[in-house]
Amino acid sequence: MKKALITLSLFASTWSFAQNQLHQVLVVNEGFFDYQTGAILEPVTIGSYNPVSQQYQVVDTLENMRFASDLVIDGNFYYVAADSKIFKMDLNTHQEIASVACPGVRNLAVYQNKLIATRGEYLTTFDSYLHVYNTADLQLIQAFDTVTGPQWATQNIVVDGTTAYLVVNNAYEWGNEKGIIGQLNLSNLSYGNEVDLGPDGKNPDNLIKFGTALYTVNNKDWTGTSISKFELATSTPSTVNIANAIAGCGTSALRDDKITYQISSEITLNNFDLIGMNNVGPVSGANLNFYELAQEPLSGQLYASTTDFFSTGTVFIYDATNTEIHQFAAGISPGTIVFDIRSSAGVPTENTTDFTVSPNPSNGMINIHGKTANAIVTLTDLNGMMLQSTSNDTLNIETLPAGIYFVNLNGTSQKVIKL
Repeated sequence: MKKALITLSLFASTWSFAQNQLHQVLVVNEGFFDYQTGAILEPVTIGSYNPVSQQYQVVDTLENMRFASDLVIDGNFYYVAADSKIFKMDLNTHQEIASVACPGVRNLAVYQNKLIATRGEYLTTFDSYLHVYNTADLQLIQAFDTVTGPQWATQNIVVDGTTAYLVVNNAYEWGNEKGIIGQLNLSNLSYGNEVDLGPDGKNPDNLIKFGTALYTVNNKDWTGTSISKFELATSTPSTVNIANAIAGCGTSALRDDKITYQISSEITLNNFDLIGMNNVGPVSGANLNFYELAQEPLSGQLYASTTDFFSTGTVFIYDATNTEIHQFAAGISPGTIVFDIRSSAGVPTENTTDFTVSPNPSNGMINIHGKTANAIVTLTDLNGMMLQSTSNDTLNIETLPAGIYFVNLNGTSQKVIKL
């Protein structure tokens, strides 16, 4: 019995040591490009926010880039999509490791040693809208032409298993909007199985995975906003219209089991329930016109940016009740916010928000969304003590005292739950 207690104690200590922490928040500031004169008045910058010291600093400037559109973390590196180039950066020193020309690059995703890049620009024609690079040196592995790949401009990417799902929106071309989800087989690098989201699913601006489905936030034909659901198992789409005005660019994000979004020019946030497929907003608090929304996966805090597009940019941090808890000045047009999650040993972990829990706060039962069949879910207290471990999609914590707990998935992703 004593040996068993010692083993359990060592296991608990190891688990506590391996808890994930928010190391830094990376912010991509798009700068200010004057399209009338063709002049870059403020360059693109990358900023790093320290959540412990609450200090923000510019860590790199991407000269001669008109804007930047995405950033993804992979191990000890991160990759930035900026106008006409892709940059590989060291996650700790922020030094440039490599770069490659990729005009019109929009979004990025990583699978093993492959970097997937979508391309597109308004009223600009490319011979390829989908590239795959080697993550080590950014050498091009494959460029899909418009016969073997997408025929129009592509944007957001979600990797699920060995498939990369991407949206085809034709770069929002007025009068020729598209709303298609295409699939890239990452095992043999073949593209196909495109599914049209229908007339109300045009102009998808965001692609989100929740549970067993993908969701897109669409600007339709500029007459309103809709949300499409794409069942992964059957490739079946369905669409719900949610507003008679557009949501614009960037102002939507997965927040627990809901999509939080904002209609263009408004100052209120709305919630769309992904389980009931209906609006449950607007929500109180956070009454500003935002440019970018992102939920920090450990604490559940919402990071939301504002900008005047030419001189200032600010990032606000809100708790679950949309009460502001901090803000910091960033660069102009903070357009992408990414969280550098690491173990307490300082090792970067997978940067993912696919795993979600609901309801939160909990009524005693927790539903786990986004886990695979064999993934292990564990529940720990604030001291890192493991309380439950299961491969099921639910946890029963109704016998535990009220407080804060951590729900962990395979030891790499962590959510905070309140009881």
